[in-house]
This record gives sequence, structure tokens and C-alpha cells, in this order.
Amino acid sequence: MKAVILAGGLGTRLRSIVHDRPKAMAEFNARPFLEYQLLMLKKNEVTNIVLCVGYKFQLIRDYFQQGDRLGLSIEYAVEDKPLGTAGAIKNAERFLDSPFLVFNGDSFLDIDLEPFLQFHHKKNNNDSRYVASIVTTPTADAKAYGSISTDSYQAILKFEEKRDGDGPRTINAGVYACLPALLDFIPKNEQVSIERDTFPHILEGGFHLYSYPVSDHFIDIGTPAGYVRFTDYIEEKYPC
Repeated sequence: MKAVILAGGLGTRLRSIVHDRPKAMAEFNARPFLEYQLLMLKKNEVTNIVLCVGYKFQLIRDYFQQGDRLGLSIEYAVEDKPLGTAGAIKNAERFLDSPFLVFNGDSFLDIDLEPFLQFHHKKNNNDSRYVASIVTTPTADAKAYGSISTDSYQAILKFEEKRDGDGPRTINAGVYACLPALLDFIPKNEQVSIERDTFPHILEGGFHLYSYPVSDHFIDIGTPAGYVRFTDYIEEKYPC
């Protein structure tokens, strides 16, 4: 499967720390954040990558080029204007003629992809209205993310807006396994959020999304607090 990484964000929440480059190029131990995502994918034997880029994309393309240095094959879908998370995926449609993975370019989850993909294939084989599976993770406070409700079969019932936490809740961890049919729910050349627009639209149409819960180490680097957490994580995992 190809993996799509959404790396076109402006990084406005992180501007006080990373102000001269795309958020995905924030440095940790002299490596950009995006490189750690790519190394995680390579570890999982996912080597065909599509980078959805926009803001200062030349910095990303100059650094990674076609991926040869990392043993990867990298293609680029460049946005002329901000398209949001779903719009960026739609902009990469020409590369996506078979099932694909999606990763947010500002969060990190050191996940074992093989059981997740087995879950995805099982749901696809058993459910004719299946579109995608979403990796989810528990949090003590979902106010920064919103949350997800599921039934006993892990089918997603609804997406709830961000609010002050009222105990542990399940949130979207920013990793998806998708059928190409997902692209049919996204309009072309429009700014669309996959979290707020596309996923709820899929459920409203009577199609199905599933939650794949994990308890792996999830970090959102899009805020100064998350940046510090990932710095600590990398220093522990990759000591100099």
C-alpha cells in the first residue's frame, strides 16, 4: 500500500517555535519530524510514499527528493492553495488507484501496521459499505481533538466536537486505511477537512467507518507542549 502523509500545514499553532519552515520539517535531534514518520513507515515495509505539500514545499522536496537516501520512493502532490486535510488527499488522487494509508504530518504514532492492515482487509471483505478504518487512542482530555463513539463491533457511530474533557475518551490518532472510494466523498479544489467534513458525510450517507483502538505512544507536535513531548521522546528513543 502507498502511504499519504499530509505535510502541507502552515503550523500556526507552532509558529512561536518553528517559524521558518513547514511544521513537518521541525527539527528533533538534527532530523526533521517528517523523517521519523518515514523511518517508521520503512520499518513497517511501506516504501511508496505520497507527500501532500503546500507551504514552503520546496524545503521538503529539496531535503527528501525522491526518497533514495532512505530507501523509499516519494511522489509529491503540491497544493496551489490550502485545501485542508481531505482536499489534500483529493489533490493526490492521481497517485491513488488502490487502497492506501493516510498519516497526519503533525502527529506521531509508532504503530505496528500489519495487524491494522489485517483489520482493514477483514472489514473490507465483510462489509460492502466499508470505506475506511481510523486508528484511535484513549486520552484523559479530548478538548483539543474531539472524540469518537463506536458500537461493540468498533463501527464508528459519530464524531463529537472538541470540548472540555469529562474523563477518558477515544480520539482520532491521525492514521487511516482507506479504499479509493473515500475520494468520491471529497470535492475537487475545495478546502475540506477529513475530520469535520468527510468522515461525518460518509456516515450520513449510510457508509461505514471503523475504529482500530491502540494504546501506542501518540504525540501531536502541532503545539509547543507537543513539541516538547516529542523532543523528550526522541531523546529517549534515539540518544545522541
